[in-house]
Amino acid sequence: MKRILVTGGAGFIGNHLCRRLLNEGNYVICLDNFFTGLKRHIEDMLDNPNFELIEHDIVEPVDIEVDQIYNMACPASPPHYQYDPVKTMKTSVLGIINMLELAKKYKATLLHASTSEVYGNPLVHPQQESYWGNVNPIGIRSCYDEGKRAAETLMMDYHRQYGVDIRIIRIFNTYGPNMDPKDGRVVSNCIVQAINGDDITIYGDGSQTRSFCYVSDLVAGAIKMMNNDKGFIGPVNLGNPSERTVLNLAEIVLEMTGSKSKITYKDLPSDDPVKRKPDITKAQEILGWKPEVDIKDGLKKTIEYFKSIQ
Repeated sequence: MKRILVTGGAGFIGNHLCRRLLNEGNYVICLDNFFTGLKRHIEDMLDNPNFELIEHDIVEPVDIEVDQIYNMACPASPPHYQYDPVKTMKTSVLGIINMLELAKKYKATLLHASTSEVYGNPLVHPQQESYWGNVNPIGIRSCYDEGKRAAETLMMDYHRQYGVDIRIIRIFNTYGPNMDPKDGRVVSNCIVQAINGDDITIYGDGSQTRSFCYVSDLVAGAIKMMNNDKGFIGPVNLGNPSERTVLNLAEIVLEMTGSKSKITYKDLPSDDPVKRKPDITKAQEILGWKPEVDIKDGLKKTIEYFKSIQ
């Protein structure tokens, strides 16, 4: 039985990861400050003797003896990370330093959840891990984009300087049950607006593309990356390479919900990426991972979830 720490464990991806690790027979420690995470996401695990909840902010040091650390702690949607941009940057930079120090002390393996946003508004398509990105360092998204880039730098420097065992994953758009209905992401926005009969808001003309990965696929990829024994530390893209326009997503949601909502258009936010599609060659060849859940199957479960919390 491994002792595994999941920071941000009550968050959207974190709670699914905790549940999967617990079901696989591990002792799981969920650490969260509940800035965006919710206790109801983890309530079903609280009575399990192999699950522990610690309310803590990773901006402050913590001392827990563990074998593995999944660092998932950081606001990930624009409204959340732009609400307190200084705090977002502290979470990325000070938070990863604290997790690296913990991994160093206990010789634990640390997996860091980075993001496709390190590629910025890409000039290369699809995005390979070798691409250095096209990021605005002073824009309204910079606290998140540059914070994640700085965290990757620190991960590599601790690995080279101190020999810390690290893994870096770059997460592309992920969706599924337990998303926050008010997180401002395109999947949650479209579904909630369609269910409520409100106009569906599309930013720009809807031609911008995204690649949507169902949360169970993402979690499976993260666990494969953590436990790979090939000396592969990443970074590695984890996402679904099935690219579609935002407008197409809205049309699918309308069809699946039977909603009479109309589509309305607003200006594209500053620095919003025009294209996003992962090259997952490394994940396939090294980890033997690829997404399995079809978009309509994943959306069906996600729509059912949002209906259940109305």
